[in-house]
Amino acid sequence: MPFLNRSPLDESGRCALCRQGYSGFDAVFSYGSYEGTLRKLIHLFKYSGVQPLSRPFGEFLARALPRDQQFDAIVPMPLHWRRRFERRFNQSALLAREVSKRWNIPVTNPVRRGRATAFQAGLTNAKRRANVAGAFKMKRGTRLDGMHVLLVDDVLTTGATAAACARVLKRAGAKRVTVLALARTDRRMAVDQPVSTRSASA
Repeated sequence: MPFLNRSPLDESGRCALCRQGYSGFDAVFSYGSYEGTLRKLIHLFKYSGVQPLSRPFGEFLARALPRDQQFDAIVPMPLHWRRRFERRFNQSALLAREVSKRWNIPVTNPVRRGRATAFQAGLTNAKRRANVAGAFKMKRGTRLDGMHVLLVDDVLTTGATAAACARVLKRAGAKRVTVLALARTDRRMAVDQPVSTRSASA
């Protein structure tokens, strides 16, 4: 992520959130910035039900992931059942399926979203973390011992949701969690506008 200056980073290039252990995950890869045409297409996919977009999006995600990476399983970001009922599909699950086809890595759904969370847009970093705290639970009896998990989502803003899910995966034994997002928000830009109040809630 770009910074206005180097002051947020330590001598190792880590930001304050990473130094304090808030990241939860080990690495992030994304295809593009959450703005312009890509943002409009994600809205069509996510809110207007244009599910065929998952195929080109899957290609975008495959390009964003370095070929020297190795993963044991792909986990789509869980969606609470109420939100899935309203939307009729989990956009992250469709994206994960497309990545699976291109990388030949199995998709698994070991995590459930135990409670519906408020939309993240407009919240501060601290409030985003509090909003998703305890929202994810591992399905009973599921273990991921020693695995490198690829966690797939559509949009990454502060990373609070991804971090909360990653921590649950690690408590279940995952050795490493890498996040793959279709788009990433530049926090220097004011993108949380009314038209996109649902964009970063996943």
